[in-house]
This record gives sequence, structure tokens and C-alpha cells, in this order.
Amino acid sequence: MEQTLIIIKPDGVERGLIGPIITRFEQRGLKFIGMKMMQVPDELARKHYAIHEGKPFFEPLIEYITASPVVVMALEGPDAIKIARNTIGATKPSEAAPGSIRGDYGMMVGRNLVHGSDSVENGQTEIALWFDPSELASWTPSLEGWILEL
Repeated sequence: MEQTLIIIKPDGVERGLIGPIITRFEQRGLKFIGMKMMQVPDELARKHYAIHEGKPFFEPLIEYITASPVVVMALEGPDAIKIARNTIGATKPSEAAPGSIRGDYGMMVGRNLVHGSDSVENGQTEIALWFDPSELASWTPSLEGWILEL
């Protein structure tokens, strides 16, 4: 099973979209194994976005992600990365498909509502960065057989 990190960014929280965004992932059948609301410390933001350090948008990105609380989720399922990224939509909301989170709610790339891991490796790395192992639940939903072919 793949795992992915999903962050409802400050604009999603401030706009009151936590419920609708979570619902999209639940309705797809991804299993929630961790979730929390938090204010992102500067140090964590810099570690998470380290790949962008030195780029002109790095400091504004850090200011944005630390400006207001976020909701951080760890999700699991077969093809979880691809399913989550399709649910989220293209990075640029103007290019995101209708029905995706960004396609339905987004306007600008700098306020694109949600982060999702872009690879299996990054999913594992990002979950380890944002969650302590004790914050993750290992469980089997009673309806799993109706969602997944086991």
C-alpha cells in the first residue's frame, strides 16, 4: 500500500474548506492513518520546502505556509499518490480539471489549497517529517472489501 502526505494549506483552512477537502479523499476510498491541525513552525516549513531554497518564491512560500493553521493528513491505499494527485488537480488551478479540488476551488498557483506527495519515496519522507510514528494508526476499515478488491 502506498502512503501520501496531504496538507490543507492556510488558504484552504481560512476559506472553510477543510470538510469538503477531506470529504473528497474519503469518497475516493483512501484510508486516513493520521490527521492533525497545527501551526507550522518555521523550521518544519523550511525542511519541507528545502528543494526550493534559493528560488525567488522560497521566502514567500515559507511565510504563506506558516501564516495560519494547516491540516496535515497521512493517507494510504493502492496507487494513493496518483489517486490523491488526481483528486487534488494540477498545480496551476487554471489548468486543473473540473471536479478536482483545485479545479473547483482554486484561482492562483500561490494559493492552491492543498499539498500532496509527488512520489512514493516523498510520501514516506514527508509523513516521517510531519508525523511521529505514534500519531499514525494501523487499522482495517470494516468496509474495505467494498472499496478494494482484496
